[in-house]
Amino acid sequence: MTKRIMMPVEDEAGLDAQIAHHFGRAPYFAIVELDENQKTSKVKTEPNRSEHMGGAPGHSHESFLALKPDVVVAYAMGPGALSTFQDAGIKVLKANENTVKGNIESFKESKLKELVGGCEHAHHHEHEH
Repeated sequence: MTKRIMMPVEDEAGLDAQIAHHFGRAPYFAIVELDENQKTSKVKTEPNRSEHMGGAPGHSHESFLALKPDVVVAYAMGPGALSTFQDAGIKVLKANENTVKGNIESFKESKLKELVGGCEHAHHHEHEH
């Protein structure tokens, strides 16, 4: 069965794209499809159309679900996005590499841990002391 893995990325460099640190503010999302033999069958990049990027206002998480990922790999994400994916039965894993390719390799080797607990500061750049 094909797996669709989605990652927030900074550019449109495909497998060499850099992973974005802020999920909702990533300019793009890389979608990597793996076939039943875990071979990469397709790589595409979609622009982030969520409200965070000036797209349609409203519930931005719906635009993430529209990309139909089976798995999401990210460094961190806000609690709203995390619960949206979890409620939809989409596994969220913590990125451990800087590129799409590196995280795909880690995924194939089962080295990615489940992301638990959303980052409360995902929407704020100033941290209170």
